[in-house]
Amino acid sequence: MAKPNPNATALDLPPLDPLPEATQKYFDICDEKLGMIPNVLAAYAFDADKLNAFTAMYNDVMLGDSNLSKLEREMIAVAVSAVNRCFYCLTAHGQAVRALSGDPKLGEMLVMNYRVADLDPRQRAMLDFAVKMTEASHRIEEADRQALRDLGFTDRDIWDIAAVAGFFNMTNRMASATDMRPNDDYHALNR
Repeated sequence: MAKPNPNATALDLPPLDPLPEATQKYFDICDEKLGMIPNVLAAYAFDADKLNAFTAMYNDVMLGDSNLSKLEREMIAVAVSAVNRCFYCLTAHGQAVRALSGDPKLGEMLVMNYRVADLDPRQRAMLDFAVKMTEASHRIEEADRQALRDLGFTDRDIWDIAAVAGFFNMTNRMASATDMRPNDDYHALNR
């Protein structure tokens, strides 16, 4: 039976003990599939409602129905997290980019500066939009949305880009504010 890391953040918020049955089952599945319970989930384990809300939103924006590939969503997560200097998300989602792309260099480039990566114009525009949203969302104009449309993105795709960027802007801030640390395993994977 997998147990969450009680030291996932700098805050003294121990996980529920025992965990609700559904939460324990979810953590056991994570442990089986990933070989670990991601510390972001462990951080929320002090409150089942908060954990459920977090995982529902994550699953929707990152795994739900979208024309954006899983890799593209992870690329957005990393580009946004780079702007916000979120150690947790750069480590965890940088690893996801390495795994999904099969390219350890791409993961590193996106962590350091997505502009040096060899991206197609569509991916570059997607990340430019996500970064602009992160740095100055009030400056997004119709021309920014139209530039995405001109590259084949639908309005639903633009919503999805914004949803992923918005989600990671929130989680980056929570991770930084609580000193959330990534699982050590992430650092060595897919190198």
